[in-house]
Amino acid sequence: MSALGRTVRLFLVDGNAQAGLITAEIINWTGRVLVAPRERLAELVRRPEADKTGVYILLGDAPDPSVRRTIYVGESDIVGRRIVQHSKDEQKDFFERVCLITSSDQNITKAHVRYLESRITQIARESGRAHVLNANDPPPGAMPESDLADMEFFLEQLKTVLPVLGFDILREPISRVVQPVFRNAATPIHSDVDRLELILRNSREGLSAAAVQIGDETIVREGSLARKDPDYAMNQYSGLRDQLIADGSLSLSSDQTMLAFTRDVPFSSPSAAAAVIYGRNANGRTSWLVKESDQTLKEYQDAMVEAASANIEAAE
Repeated sequence: MSALGRTVRLFLVDGNAQAGLITAEIINWTGRVLVAPRERLAELVRRPEADKTGVYILLGDAPDPSVRRTIYVGESDIVGRRIVQHSKDEQKDFFERVCLITSSDQNITKAHVRYLESRITQIARESGRAHVLNANDPPPGAMPESDLADMEFFLEQLKTVLPVLGFDILREPISRVVQPVFRNAATPIHSDVDRLELILRNSREGLSAAAVQIGDETIVREGSLARKDPDYAMNQYSGLRDQLIADGSLSLSSDQTMLAFTRDVPFSSPSAAAAVIYGRNANGRTSWLVKESDQTLKEYQDAMVEAASANIEAAE
């Protein structure tokens, strides 16, 4: 059975989708999320949400999911005032976007936001997609069992809303996503539609790589090999490749002839993954093969579209 759809209501406060304030809500959920670029901070703190008890996330930019975003998570009785203090702190100068998480009613208390701060920090660390600046995981504090259940429900809604707003920090840990998890001996949690095992097309350089495509991510597996010294003039992902080398995600292989992935690395597209491996611009749809069928990713996707079209025509 497919997952039920969800409706996330977005409101462009000033009609600007690129650099304006955006609010997000889900029907029958009391949570309210407000995001804004740093240059619109003055307008954000004048909003009624900024005067409430809430949680905030400061987010630094990253060119691709493979480079961990820098984030800082906090809470406050008057959340807007705390963000203004951070904006004057040189140690918090990294952030480019800010997210406020409050409630449309008055039922979110200091204990609730302390718990949310703790859990968001914990989940973001475990996800592996963010560099969390919080020195220590804040203690969640003690709450009644019913309140704990309410806050866990609140978190589940945030996992739906935040990615829509570009705060993709609460996804499942990469290690858990890469390895299929089974409910029983026969049924994987990630269906075949959600998960696609890929291998790199054979190359003269002897490169070898494996990846799994899930949703909008292409995750190159730890141990995959990349070209050590590319000499191609055109590579739009050369900066990304340099960052992965700098943070240790790519390091010299045991025989010193290539670079090896030291962790499972998510990319925004199969082309970004292939370009980093080859050291040149690459079409990911023709560079990757579907492991099960030995088709290129392009051939596989085209076949899926043709099958869907045939079903539509048959139904007419």
